[in-house]
Amino acid sequence: MAAKASLLLLLLCAAAALLPVPASAADDGVIKFKVYFHDVLAGKSPTAIRIAEAAATKGSSTFFGAMVAIDDPLTTTPAATGSAKSKDEVGRAQGTYTFADQATFGLLMNMNFVFTAGDYKGSSLTIYGRNEVLSAVREMSIVGGTGKFRMARGYVQASTVDNGAGETVVEYTVYVNPAATA
Repeated sequence: MAAKASLLLLLLCAAAALLPVPASAADDGVIKFKVYFHDVLAGKSPTAIRIAEAAATKGSSTFFGAMVAIDDPLTTTPAATGSAKSKDEVGRAQGTYTFADQATFGLLMNMNFVFTAGDYKGSSLTIYGRNEVLSAVREMSIVGGTGKFRMARGYVQASTVDNGAGETVVEYTVYVNPAATA
């Protein structure tokens, strides 16, 4: 009888493991916050510099083949920073983006959000993915991180706030799930 009871208990546990997890439980642990990315292309201290391009790039309407290195300020507000360090700067977006689409402005983003102030100081997030800049909202993957975000997974949603005077400001909404057992 004890063997039948154990078998029944084992089958019930196995069945319970196959049930879908409620959305509220699946969302536990997800951290959501916003930062503003400031891509400064002009002025005395640009934060985005073209480092390479293909011979055909000059004839491309989408800059296909160009690669840009970035060290862009990340702030808590969308106010333009220009070349001066903003008082609300919480980090830097460091990496590259490559114009990787021949038909539209599609970028391959490869960057780290390196936090230098605030709640996540000393931590970073690694972001990788396609950024079709003319779309209202773009989504890219978080593929890792360091510090408070060690082994993190998640995604970011980007939407352009302002694009003028040599500085593009992009709102990044971050949805990150740090490693649950780290």
